Amino acid sequence: MKVTTLVTGLCAALLSSSAFAFHCPADMRKIDEALSGNPQISQQQLAQVKQYRIDGEVYHKAGKHQEAVDTLAKAMKILGI
Repeated sequence: MKVTTLVTGLCAALLSSSAFAFHCPADMRKIDEALSGNPQISQQQLAQVKQYRIDGEVYHKAGKHQEAVDTLAKAMKILGI
């Protein structure tokens, strides 16, 4: 019984990390689309969004998907998406 629970938990952990991995590119694409539409935000906010977008991609490529998702979420919040 304990082995089944352990295997189930391990599978869930692996699947959730894969879900984050696939979520990052979708978020980056949303940010890129919003930026291409000249969003009505301040220059300071624009600089923040661009930096969050860059940092999110760096985290994603490094396999740090939770950090990528969290960072990209900050950019999307500023953009209102």
